[in-house]
Amino acid sequence: MDISFLGGPAPQRGVGVVAPFDFALDRELWRWVPDDVSLHMTRTPFVPVEVSLDLARLVSEHQTLGEAVRTLNAIAPEVVAYACTSGSFVGGIAGERAMCEAMTWAGAVPSVTTSGALLDALAELGVRRVALVTPYTVSVTRALEAYVAEAGVAITGCAFMGLTRHIWQVPYRDVADMARQAVPRQGTADALFISCTNLPTYDVIPQLEAELRIPVISANQVTMWAALRRLGTPAVGPYQALTDPSARIGPTVPGPIGPGMAGPVGPAVAGSVGPAVADMPGVGDGPDTEQQQEGWT
Repeated sequence: MDISFLGGPAPQRGVGVVAPFDFALDRELWRWVPDDVSLHMTRTPFVPVEVSLDLARLVSEHQTLGEAVRTLNAIAPEVVAYACTSGSFVGGIAGERAMCEAMTWAGAVPSVTTSGALLDALAELGVRRVALVTPYTVSVTRALEAYVAEAGVAITGCAFMGLTRHIWQVPYRDVADMARQAVPRQGTADALFISCTNLPTYDVIPQLEAELRIPVISANQVTMWAALRRLGTPAVGPYQALTDPSARIGPTVPGPIGPGMAGPVGPAVAGSVGPAVADMPGVGDGPDTEQQQEGWT
């Protein structure tokens, strides 16, 4: 059968993705990508360290990033994205900008990071107050709060899971439960951010936006949105406020979320998991306790 009349395959535009060695959600990233764009994945070298601030620093070293980006040069992507939240916020805003510069220097193409994309997404949505959900330990969660606060965004609530491994195995129901703890009632936050590119979120975003009545953004979502925006191409995310402007809703009247919501959680001072979390029994008493304890501020 002669199929030459089809003329394909269609031209593809490339997005290079640098991910940590333990990244397990390649398929989720592809769900935000239109058909005429291809993702070209590479990973940082393995290091025997659990999810922590130490790991975040190791997988974001400029030499490591440069070597990863150079492995993509032969494919000639039009933009490179670093898909790791903690690795891109651990050095603060200045550190994130330096990472982008290092990747751009290595690949001679525009570069974005998950944490830089987060700040761009908050600005796009006009968010001044945000609630956070993380799968991290207390110390990593504190670092995320400090990064967001440095950008001038107030943090109204934060729920964390205390995990140091196998984050990609967390089910949607657990993500939703933590979201309800971070946003106990309408009107307490302008948006919710679900951190960590290894935490599944694609299908839960529309559900949570409908329930919480605020935009819900996630690490993988903002990463793909920012990378594709550099190409002038919208991300594919129906019923998600960031990627689908028709899904955006206006201000809401404060009130209960509905049946099954978590108990009231007091708002925290911007940038501080600190006192509220540290004073919880068992939290911060030692590494083992920190790894296992869930909590919120």
